Amino acid sequence: MSAAFLIRPIAAADDAAMAAIIRSVMPEFGADGAGFAIHDPEVGWMSRAYAAQRSAYFVIEHDGAIEGGGGIAPLAGGAEDTCELRKMYFLPALRGMGAGRALMARCLDAARTSGFRQCYIETLTGMDAAQALYLKSGFTRIAVPLGGTGHHGCDRFYLRALD
Repeated sequence: MSAAFLIRPIAAADDAAMAAIIRSVMPEFGADGAGFAIHDPEVGWMSRAYAAQRSAYFVIEHDGAIEGGGGIAPLAGGAEDTCELRKMYFLPALRGMGAGRALMARCLDAARTSGFRQCYIETLTGMDAAQALYLKSGFTRIAVPLGGTGHHGCDRFYLRALD
């Protein structure tokens, strides 16, 4: 398998593949019950959801297939200057190739371009590789959730200033 991957904005033709990735990866980490992003209505139509102002979603193509993605959008119920890093999930074949770091950089650049001053993410115990990526990317763990995402199943929260 090749190590090369391409990060690009999501297109409508990518919606089914990205929904399948989210619906397969989240249960891998026990995140398939109530209070997790897997149940968000936008999972089935990510390209439309992230076409909104101050939002962006990117997919990662590897060996000709969509194998991951992630994006940013204003934090629901949060401060005007705060975005949320959202729905960043990868199939196992893509993990460990540097795609997470590359996608994180692309998302944070999109957040800055959209005028956000800080970025928030919530996750859960057991997603250790994701949490390591957040820390390496300049996020700091915070004690309580921000905004009103409705993801009450999450128990880890991170925030990063966008300098």
